[in-house]
Amino acid sequence: MIVSDIPGTTRDAIDTTLAYGRSEVVLIDTAGIRRRGKVANGPAAERYAALRSMKAISRADVAIVVIDAEDGLTAQDAHVAGYVVEEGKGLVIAVNKWDLLTEKTDKTFDQYVIALRREAPFIDLAPVISISAKTGQRVGRVLEAAVDIWGERRRRIGTGELNRLVAEALRRQSPSMVKGRRPKIFYATQVAVAPPTFVFFAKDAGSVHFSYQRYLENQIREAYGFDGTPIRIFFRERSAIELPRRSGRARKSAGGRAPAGKPPSAMAPVARKAVATKRGSAPAR
Repeated sequence: MIVSDIPGTTRDAIDTTLAYGRSEVVLIDTAGIRRRGKVANGPAAERYAALRSMKAISRADVAIVVIDAEDGLTAQDAHVAGYVVEEGKGLVIAVNKWDLLTEKTDKTFDQYVIALRREAPFIDLAPVISISAKTGQRVGRVLEAAVDIWGERRRRIGTGELNRLVAEALRRQSPSMVKGRRPKIFYATQVAVAPPTFVFFAKDAGSVHFSYQRYLENQIREAYGFDGTPIRIFFRERSAIELPRRSGRARKSAGGRAPAGKPPSAMAPVARKAVATKRGSAPAR
């Protein structure tokens, strides 16, 4: 690799395979993304480099956003971090050039993190690690955090366990009234991972306020972690249609056999399990 402290040296997103434990991790080194105004008015090569960097986020599992310790979180840094969260990717904030800060105390880092989260509350989910690319200080912890987040993104909660948590959350705090009606949440289930996605079935689901959605997310995070990864929560109206129940006599006469003219597979679809492995993935934890 050709490296330099001159901005604009890196143009392409370069993949590097790294042996990590018993597996492999693919590191995607992207070009630095400058402010949109400078990119738009700059050379065409820089515009395409920025586009390739944003596309690299889409195909990554975890993004490490590197910021300058002296500059703090710039508007462009916040824009890139926000894009990572919108894409549902894991996020790590690496504060580079920490060794250049003078007059540090044992409280400097904590104060720095508080200021970062105040400027951009949406990065609350991300761990913040101070590093020095020049000396190698704590650089290894960044990769450790990224691999841990890879596992958090694939964490799955059983439906029964999740609904016990939801019942307790509802007991502590009910959804607020909207136009004289209070939404009623019946149950929830996790429908996907990477990112963890939950669907809550409710009456008047469209009336659930965003603040209550954030409350439920915080309850899930407090109980199960999901550190470094966005959580997606959706509310669905519970269907009022219920299938008619057969009487005991009808069930007995059926004898468990499929109706005439229909193959057994029409009554009992076969469940299929697909297992996909992706190059660069660490073992699930």
